[in-house]
This record gives sequence, C-alpha cells and structure tokens, in this order.
Amino acid sequence: MFQQLTPVIKNLLIVNIVFYLGSQFVPIAYNYLPVFYPDSPNFKIWQVITHMFMHDQVSIAHIFFNMFSLVMFGPMIEHVLGPKRFLNFYLISGIGAWLLQMGVQGVEVFNATGSFFPLHQGLDISNLDFASQNLMKEIYTTRMLGASGAIYGVLLAFAYLFPNIPLQFLFIPVPVKAKYMIGGFILIEIYMSLSRPGDSVAHLAHVGGALFGYLLLKFWKVRKGIY
Repeated sequence: MFQQLTPVIKNLLIVNIVFYLGSQFVPIAYNYLPVFYPDSPNFKIWQVITHMFMHDQVSIAHIFFNMFSLVMFGPMIEHVLGPKRFLNFYLISGIGAWLLQMGVQGVEVFNATGSFFPLHQGLDISNLDFASQNLMKEIYTTRMLGASGAIYGVLLAFAYLFPNIPLQFLFIPVPVKAKYMIGGFILIEIYMSLSRPGDSVAHLAHVGGALFGYLLLKFWKVRKGIY
C-alpha cells in the first residue's frame, strides 16, 4: 500500500499514526500538543502545528476517517501540485481552520469582556455574569485537535481539480460527482456550525480548512476543473 502513496501523503500518514500511538502511552501530550485559545494559559505557539497531528484519545474513528480521506484524495492532488506545494497547502489549510475557529471564539470573548485577550490584559472576569463565565471557561479550557481542517482543504482541492469524477459514498446508492458530494459536505458543516454551536466538533474549523484551501488555490492560480 505504501508503494502506491505519494511521498508527502506517506509521511503525513506515518507522522499522524506515530503521534496517535505515542499519545496513547504518554497521555500528558494531550495537555500540550492540541491547540487552545491564544489567551488561555494552556496555549503554546507550537500547538498551531502540532494540533493537526493529534486525534481523539478514546475513539479510533477520528484518526481513521481523517487518514482514510487523506489516502483516498491526497495523492492525486500531490501529483498536480507537487510535493513541496502540497505540503504547504496541507499545513496552511490546517492553520486556516484554526484561525477561523479562534476568530469566532475571539468574537465571543470580546462580546463577553470587551477584549480579545482579557487575561493577558489583566481584566477581572470574575465579575462577569454566570453565562459569560461559563462561556469563558468553555473557550479557555477546550482543546482543538485533529487533521480535519487540513483534510477539508484536501477535499476542497479534489472537488476544485476533479469536479466531475464520480464518488461512491457508503449511504448513497448511486455515484455522485465530486463537486456535488464534497460541496454537500461543506454545506453540512456550515449548517452544523450554525445549528449546533455547542457540540464537541469544531465545524467552523472544517469550513476554515476548505476556505483557506480554496483561497490558496486561487492565489497560486491553479486552473479549476481541468482534470
């Protein structure tokens, strides 16, 4: 199987698996390698990168579906973009996912406190109302982890480059063109981010990965739908 993978895809797969297995033996890694809100005492600058290689400790489904998507869709994109550009695309999509998620949380913090970084500015948040204190606690202690943001960038790139390739989805009995299926996934994530903002899935991060992936393809002037 590894012989059929492109170099960057193979290395990303290995790194993700190493991080996952390593974190099972060193669970304290979940305190340092996922990414926290930038104003949180738990935030470290390296988390902007390392969070992309961490996955849910309890369920293997998180890493399985991310790596399955990477292996299924990534090689064709790496062939088009080249290894170096594809790696940049993957990482920037993942960082973009974090930026959108943190940006929305920053607005929530600002609305509650009047500042994006109240702790760094020494503001006393103990005087906030009960709902605002709960919101602050949730934002400051919730960790974001997983390759999903970068993977949604990969999915977007596949639909962008290969829009008419038919895809077969498990619960859909007929093949659907990539542009419709992947576009549907992204629309579902937008809907979920609006209708279920408090669940444990960072839906906006998925949207952010797709958005930054699209902007990067446009910036690089990659031709759309020529394959």
